[in-house]
Amino acid sequence: MGKRPVIIPTVAIAVVAVATATATAFADTTDTPSTGSLPAATGAQTLVAPQTLSAMQRDFGLTADQARARVRKERWAQQTDRALRRTLGADYSGGWLNATGDQLTVAVTTAAAADKVRATGAEAKVVARSAGALDAVKARLDRAAARSTAAISGLYVDVSANTVTVVARPGKEAAAGAAVAGSGVARDAVKVITLAEAPKPLFDLRGGDAYFINNQFRCSIGFSVQGGFVTAGHCGAVGDTTAGSNRVAQGTVRASVFPGDGDFGFVQTNNQWTPTATVATSNQGVIPVAGSQEAPVGASVCRTGSTTGTHCGTIQAKNATVNYPEGTVTGLTRTNVCAEGGDSGGSWISGDQAQGVTSGGSGDCTRGGTTFFQPVNEILQRANVALVTSGGNQPPPDDPGDPGDPGTPPAADCAGHEFSVQGAIARAGGSQRTNAFRANAGTHTFCIQSPAGADFNVALQQWNGRQFVTRKAATGTAQVETVTFDGTAGVYRYLVTSRSGSGSYTLAVDIP
Repeated sequence: MGKRPVIIPTVAIAVVAVATATATAFADTTDTPSTGSLPAATGAQTLVAPQTLSAMQRDFGLTADQARARVRKERWAQQTDRALRRTLGADYSGGWLNATGDQLTVAVTTAAAADKVRATGAEAKVVARSAGALDAVKARLDRAAARSTAAISGLYVDVSANTVTVVARPGKEAAAGAAVAGSGVARDAVKVITLAEAPKPLFDLRGGDAYFINNQFRCSIGFSVQGGFVTAGHCGAVGDTTAGSNRVAQGTVRASVFPGDGDFGFVQTNNQWTPTATVATSNQGVIPVAGSQEAPVGASVCRTGSTTGTHCGTIQAKNATVNYPEGTVTGLTRTNVCAEGGDSGGSWISGDQAQGVTSGGSGDCTRGGTTFFQPVNEILQRANVALVTSGGNQPPPDDPGDPGDPGTPPAADCAGHEFSVQGAIARAGGSQRTNAFRANAGTHTFCIQSPAGADFNVALQQWNGRQFVTRKAATGTAQVETVTFDGTAGVYRYLVTSRSGSGSYTLAVDIP
């Protein structure tokens, strides 16, 4: 019997090249029991892929520093809005960022709740209806819209206006108004607008970073999960087979919802495909996926698809209902990002946090348009799958903390660098390494702060096509050491080792 072609080495090399996540999490390389990956850096320390920053600069007209500042502010807004939603309960009415992404406003129904909002640094707006009340209004309008698809192209909760917006098709305003009136909801809770939108699923074109359903239709991969990936439900039915863009057999659709309460699917892949915590872009780069914290209305969001590559815009509304020709879909997120056929199923990311997968929309990337995505956290919950992340599987969305927290890190004497992460080594001789990341040619600067009474070293290592080799190291005995290295473009990682002592440390870096 002849030997089958051996393709594993090629796949392994591809994984190393593609799985170029960021230095936001560490894997323990010692033989001591591991408590799991450490939490990703947050706030101003968040690492953002150059590809994301480049797309944001292009689509928002920002400099690189302005794009980084926007991501930092949005990360703070994500965490603040999430905490307020949990603590304010029935008084919470929704949060949103302004057009420039530098001010979070949270709507509430009481003056006492407004004081709590202002205490966080966010602006407060007292409104008549809570988030729960708005959702109840929308639920009644959903039923009316499902019976009026010829007049209504969709609807969504507008948290900044404290209303539900119904999108009427041109020339169908009267019929849309009649449907609203027939729903029985309070008229002041509804705003009817007219837009020339004709949303449709985006699966009809080929090319780029893609996968194929039954060797006929092309869609885009959303995010890697344990055992496969998530994508749009309209891309395939349960039992359909998929192939990669190289036409190699890939997997089988195990879950699919469309139309109805969502537009999502889960593809279980075979053992020739390795899930990675990255999103590939059209310029051969990668964007890391560190988690899936939900971004607020007004936040920047970037979409990557196999037809048009990466494009950015802002989140306009959540819990949107869309009437596609195939039927009504609820629970989508509305954006002003463009997309085209074949982008369906592709990934949406805000900073380094997964947001969802492309459902459909109207317009194109020449004129612009409106695109809707299916939130990823709902997919993970309903399909019972776990997101693959650069920092390990994240805690549940409402988990108040990470039990694997390494403890209080040393004082931030390595301040002033672009990115900073913390880790902890339990014994002398132990070590930890970062995930691999891609860097341009230029100067790397890295600073290690060892715990008091300990001596930690750090080495910058580069992938040479076969293995990681050390290019520069900080090997002194000072508690704080800073080193620079002029390197070529490539894939790098950091290795932190304890020569003596144990405890928490800070590693701060500047990446070209």
